Amino acid sequence: MASTSDILTFSDDEPPAGETPWVVRPSVAPIDVVGADPSWPVAYAKVADRVRNALGARALQIEHVGSTAVPGLPAKPVIDVDLIVASSADEDAWCPALERAGFTLTVREPWWHEHRMLKLADPLAHLHVVSPDAPEPWKHRVFRDHLRRDSADRDLYAQTKREAAELATNGEETMMEYNARKQAVIRDIYARAFRSAGFAA
Repeated sequence: MASTSDILTFSDDEPPAGETPWVVRPSVAPIDVVGADPSWPVAYAKVADRVRNALGARALQIEHVGSTAVPGLPAKPVIDVDLIVASSADEDAWCPALERAGFTLTVREPWWHEHRMLKLADPLAHLHVVSPDAPEPWKHRVFRDHLRRDSADRDLYAQTKREAAELATNGEETMMEYNARKQAVIRDIYARAFRSAGFAA
């Protein structure tokens, strides 16, 4: 399991010199934040079933995270899913089966908790693959559950997402730049979420 320190710490480090996280480079496209859709949990269930059918016991944990996992929260219509496997660095043990199931490996970050991300076209989803000791799944669940409970932070995040999407789209920015526009507010919400979860006084 991840340490408490790792869960509470955020890393803004750039990739090592000469390295890139991109297996498939992102393209610039309009960023569309839409109203909450009650069908998103159904879409998640389809993604989770596809992962389970592909990996069987190798899928140690599958979790719906991100904004589409929060009822009532506007979001990009992309289902974010955390997948824990025994070793995300051992791609041969899990990646070929997922690729046969329709997923495409797009991000590889050995320097950041051995994180990988795969995309699925239908339903549109991002699958984040990590090992059991990675802190990100813990962060994601704390953030998700806080937003499910806290209407003020849910509204704040919705407003921030809409403003960031408009600015990023008008500026023809990538998704990474859109995410950077939200970062300060996300970190503020995380601080409250961590306190609510009992991680800090």
